Amino acid sequence: MNWFDLVRGLHIIAVIAWMAGMMYLPRLYAYHTETAPPGSEFDAHFQVWEAKLLRIIINPSMAITWILGVTLILLHVYWMKQGWAFLAQPWMHVKLTAVIILSGWHGFLAGARKKLARGERPRSSKFWRATNEIPFLLAIVAVLAVTLEFGSR
Repeated sequence: MNWFDLVRGLHIIAVIAWMAGMMYLPRLYAYHTETAPPGSEFDAHFQVWEAKLLRIIINPSMAITWILGVTLILLHVYWMKQGWAFLAQPWMHVKLTAVIILSGWHGFLAGARKKLARGERPRSSKFWRATNEIPFLLAIVAVLAVTLEFGSR
């Protein structure tokens, strides 16, 4: 069995789950902001949906993505005996930057859920609609960086 390909495949599946949740959550926030007044029954439903999406899908898939990503790096270095040099490649810098930004966006979304649960509405539904594609755009950058491996020696 090729362990590298298995881990890579599982990593891709985890990324897909993470991105799906990260693209859906801002859309929920948009609907929540425009249709559910704080303290209403509908507000309570949105809070449950948003919390479950984070707790059951987004948080675990991000953790699995990171764990498998680090595992891929270690397999590259130790099992495939390719050393650490590939981490200095421009494509890897772009990919890791995209992953770090995605992780920060994840944290921003988690914080926004807490604010909505407290009845705060610091962002408009327009903001949430405008930003719900951020994870997809960053995923495009990361995937193209890895598949094209631009700047490789």
